Amino acid sequence: MLSRKVLPLSSSLLLISRRTSSLVRLKYDVIVVGGGHAGTEASAAAARMGAETLLVTQKIKTIGALSCNPSLGGIGKGHLVKEVDALDGLCGRAGDWAGIHFSILNRRKGPAVWGPRAQLDRQLYREFIQSELLCTPRLTVLEGSVEELLVTEPDPEMHGHHRITGIRLANHSDPVSANSVVLTTGTFLSGSLFMGQTTSPGGRIGDAPSSAGLSHTLREILGLRIGRLRTGTPPRILKESVDFSQAKLHAPDNPPTPFSFLSTHTRCKPEEQVPCYLTHTTPDVERVVKESLHLNCHIQQDTKGPRYCPSIESRVLRFPGRMHHVWLEPEGMTSDLIYPQGLSMTMPPDMQLRLLREIPALQRAEIHTPGYGVQYDFVCPTQLSPALQVKSTQGLFLAGQINGTTGYEEAAAQGLWAGVNAARSALSMPPVELSRTESYIGVLIDDLVSRGVTEPYRMFTSRAEFRTLLRPDNADLRLTVKGFEEVGCVSSLRYQEAVRVRDCLEEALAALQDIAVSINAWKTKLPNMQISDNNNTIQTGMHVLQYNDMTFEMLASAFPECLSPYLEFSQRLKIEAVYRPLCHLQKKEIEQIRKEENMPLPQDIDYLTLPVSLSQEVREVLDRVRPSTIGAATRLQGITPAAVVHLFNYICYSKQKESKKHNDQLPLKEQKEEELCA
Repeated sequence: MLSRKVLPLSSSLLLISRRTSSLVRLKYDVIVVGGGHAGTEASAAAARMGAETLLVTQKIKTIGALSCNPSLGGIGKGHLVKEVDALDGLCGRAGDWAGIHFSILNRRKGPAVWGPRAQLDRQLYREFIQSELLCTPRLTVLEGSVEELLVTEPDPEMHGHHRITGIRLANHSDPVSANSVVLTTGTFLSGSLFMGQTTSPGGRIGDAPSSAGLSHTLREILGLRIGRLRTGTPPRILKESVDFSQAKLHAPDNPPTPFSFLSTHTRCKPEEQVPCYLTHTTPDVERVVKESLHLNCHIQQDTKGPRYCPSIESRVLRFPGRMHHVWLEPEGMTSDLIYPQGLSMTMPPDMQLRLLREIPALQRAEIHTPGYGVQYDFVCPTQLSPALQVKSTQGLFLAGQINGTTGYEEAAAQGLWAGVNAARSALSMPPVELSRTESYIGVLIDDLVSRGVTEPYRMFTSRAEFRTLLRPDNADLRLTVKGFEEVGCVSSLRYQEAVRVRDCLEEALAALQDIAVSINAWKTKLPNMQISDNNNTIQTGMHVLQYNDMTFEMLASAFPECLSPYLEFSQRLKIEAVYRPLCHLQKKEIEQIRKEENMPLPQDIDYLTLPVSLSQEVREVLDRVRPSTIGAATRLQGITPAAVVHLFNYICYSKQKESKKHNDQLPLKEQKEEELCA
């Protein structure tokens, strides 16, 4: 299963051609550097596009490794997984194969913000990704380290820009040429590991950082602006040392919901799924953190870390006196390790053990591998085009944490799109883009290249202005046909299935719309439903399906002749019926904001306590900059379009409320005069 051509780094750098069985020198359309989530999706996508592709990674055995949390998906992140799958990527199918605990987060809210998530078996996930890559046509995997990028001198005919020509491998003089190169270095670009007061080079424990020559090329030769970010990981705990009776059990969903649109079920049977557990920090955890601060050089650095996945040290310093969630998550079906999500830490190992044992469920905890921090270089992403190509260097594409993001899902999404465009560039095809109106991948890329980052970027549903339209359930309808007909990265098998689903849904929705009967008729057909009496008007099946307690199955039982053929799409039809009017309303809101770009914002507004749905990040930016107009707010780094919608609606509501209050205080005659003027 894992026997696809794998090349050790040799002095000859030759391979046996599949076509002629003769020895040929290495030359590729696309070279991908790095075997993480971004690199695996990039290399697979480029090969699917028809490009001869080379994936260079330091260790073949770590391809597809889950470096931190053994999980996939979540709120916002699950949307990205579904979209990567809709474009024929790998991670969704890998998650269905390796998942051991499936759940939909945010179920209390609407389906637009549901977060498909799975706890994964590390070994199974890695084996699936390696099997897929090593069996992919037109893809060669090479174990080695890239010493430098090969680029031309600035070309006046290309506006003084460089052009990529290939790579040079460490300890080897002969270059490997390519028309396009995709860099997916993750945390390995000038990476440093931190544990207590100890610092060592590396991008992941046990693995060396990328070559200094790579950073030199980016910084000195290409003149790119480079920044520095940090992240961290918690200690891994021996399962046998955990007292799960002191934690709250969280069972998986039954049945599990697959990520992939091609999966009818997950490999793990419902009854075989494993539970996770929830516990909390204690005041003594805070005490240990404060006692160890002078021994923790990572936390003393001013390098920006992830806001939404901070270390326990950062949480304690920022929110003193609080109890913080700690999720105890299994690392695999047969693994003897537990991943304590929420306890990323970089203090000395002995202090890590002290901290763990201050939590009731972990009073006898034993550490298998201590937690540590990582600092690494990233390229400021405003220097990229929407195709993820470096603007000043033809043929050079970047994806993943090198662009300032955090998380497997964000990396996979970028990797796929960078691989697509690298292949198109190598094959003399024009680049393609995804707009933020049609996908979360488009939101992600647009945020990066237009706004940049000041801290590791993480996807949230609040970043999308069209989130009622960009739902996990319809990613295939939005992207698969485009991926096949316009982009070229989707297989015919997946395309045919997406077309079948699309046609069936359209037929079912038309059938629902054609069912138009009176309220009395509905009450006769569905006597147990509370259907409102609206002057005995005619209502369609589409309208009735929008009732909270109504299901498509119930409608199909009332009208079996026209609806029963579509029962396999019951949930999707319910969601589509509920969200159609909301999508229409949301589009009108966006258009109104565009027309009212010059609407002034009150300068005395208290953004930090504003009673609207704004993230703390957005509030802090608005409070610091205090934009003068709605249009100025839309252009601020870190302000999501969705936040602008909330702000706009609040200002409009406040104006209406103030106007009504003013009119109520006027004599009747003056009120009428003001109404006439208005």
